[in-house]
Amino acid sequence: MNTFKKFLCLISLAFLLSPLKAPSMAWAADAYPIEQAIASFLDTQMKSLPGKATYRIGSINASGLPEGCLAISVTMDTTARAWGKTHVNVRCTSDNPWRIYVPVEIHVLTSYVVSTRPLSAGQLISATDIALHPGDLAEMPQGTLTDLAQALGQLSRVSLPANRPLRADMLRQPQIITQGQNVKINSGGVGFQVSSDGRALNNAATGQLVRVRLASGQTVSGVAQANGTVTVAY
Repeated sequence: MNTFKKFLCLISLAFLLSPLKAPSMAWAADAYPIEQAIASFLDTQMKSLPGKATYRIGSINASGLPEGCLAISVTMDTTARAWGKTHVNVRCTSDNPWRIYVPVEIHVLTSYVVSTRPLSAGQLISATDIALHPGDLAEMPQGTLTDLAQALGQLSRVSLPANRPLRADMLRQPQIITQGQNVKINSGGVGFQVSSDGRALNNAATGQLVRVRLASGQTVSGVAQANGTVTVAY
């Protein structure tokens, strides 16, 4: 065997004996199933939003993610905006798990509550003080009201001009119980109901905690009701 043939044999033997590398799992995942999972999640979310809701899914960076995920989970943070520019969390929960954040933009065409006239601080809001105005909630601050009932009977915390979109943090409930007021207390448990009288030790709006001193001198705590009574649960 001449020298050239010996060289070829050695090269061939070296190739056969060398270990083969396993394919890398860092191939770019297909963004399509990720987009489909996000769309399915958002389609469900849209049903709970007021008015006509639409969305746009932003750029999905799937580079470096293992391909072939069999279980994709999509969630939205409880602190994230329900509409406007926000994001969703996308996770692969099968083998080779990963997690990414994908920007989304949600538009909600509906009506929101506005003041029809200037409101002074502490003013009780009536039906003539507010109206519904059409628009996109994505352009409104978080907490903008979409139902007149959310503002009716509330008190304005601050002075507001006419045509101002109303938010929940601009309003407060009126006091239903005042300190020193005589109140009826309804208490009970399994199989019994008891009513008694007492004196309120603090102011309270509907649903707030109020302390009451009974005729016996005992102090109890309960929840103020819309009719001015106090409910104590045992």
